[in-house]
Amino acid sequence: MSETIKLTQTVQKGGCAAKVAALELRKILAQVEFPETPKELLVGAATFDDAAVYQVNAETALVQTLDFFTPIVDTPRTFGRIAAANALSDVYAMGGKPSTAMAIFAFPLATMDTSVAVEVLQGASDAVRESGAALVGGHTIDDDTLKFGLSVTGFVHPKKIWSNAGAQAGDVLILTKALGTGTLTAALKRGEATEEDIQDALASMGQLNDVPTRLPENLLSAIHAATDITGFGLAGHSLNMARASDVSLELNCEKLPRFTRALEFIEKGFLTKAHRTNAEYVHSEARFGDLPAELQKLLFDPQTSGGLLLAVEPSAADEIVAILKPRFEFTRVVGSVRPAQEHRLIFL
Repeated sequence: MSETIKLTQTVQKGGCAAKVAALELRKILAQVEFPETPKELLVGAATFDDAAVYQVNAETALVQTLDFFTPIVDTPRTFGRIAAANALSDVYAMGGKPSTAMAIFAFPLATMDTSVAVEVLQGASDAVRESGAALVGGHTIDDDTLKFGLSVTGFVHPKKIWSNAGAQAGDVLILTKALGTGTLTAALKRGEATEEDIQDALASMGQLNDVPTRLPENLLSAIHAATDITGFGLAGHSLNMARASDVSLELNCEKLPRFTRALEFIEKGFLTKAHRTNAEYVHSEARFGDLPAELQKLLFDPQTSGGLLLAVEPSAADEIVAILKPRFEFTRVVGSVRPAQEHRLIFL
């Protein structure tokens, strides 16, 4: 059964496109009375960052995150790896290194052979092992639809944290992965593409965002802010960074890396609900000029296990790109940070 079942046909929406829309999520959270924030909490939920950071002592801070979703691809082992890479990415986006991971697994025992569960877990285990972390347990339930992800704990020095709130006017923006996973996997789900057709995107989604382990100390400190690009798209996560840092971001859309068939599938109408809700989220704070409609939709495309967006000192940008490019082939400078203006996002 695990060889023939198409996981994307068992769910209505998959991957990070299944996230609650950003505007709706903000409305929900605004009505919740959360516990008082302890002084040890260095990064919390206020800025919509990628993970929480809690200071343990002068040398150590704990990074904590959780991420799970429904299948975005058909092959169980590939799905498990992508889900794990996506969850691990949140720790890397804070400048940290993963240490332990626990699985969140909902599995439909009545309709799927348990061999599917084995393959999902193996794909995740392979990714966790590559990260240097340990998969130490988790929780499973019998559910109508398959859902999988990880709760990940990592560590970072309290003075070396990346967050989405540190971007400075004059910084250069670097993106490490191509865009378009949302439209490509929408085409896959609708039977208009096969996994072989979108192999470049599958490989990218399964790749760890282990940027903090790839750069020397002097270049790590040149990175002022970071976020990983997932379900809210490049536009949505860029807006969160601009708001948190009280700056404006200027992005050159011609420089944005994209997967081979991304614009083709956007033009054919292979879109998700998230394309619309992401556009609504940024609309009032973005300036698009005369940007073609298909490029605008690429900005709203919900990424799953997308790349890191880094705000870095200009003097370090070329060296960072040169070091990361052999591992992350699409790495490039895509824009800059400006003082806060009328629009938080400016797309050229």
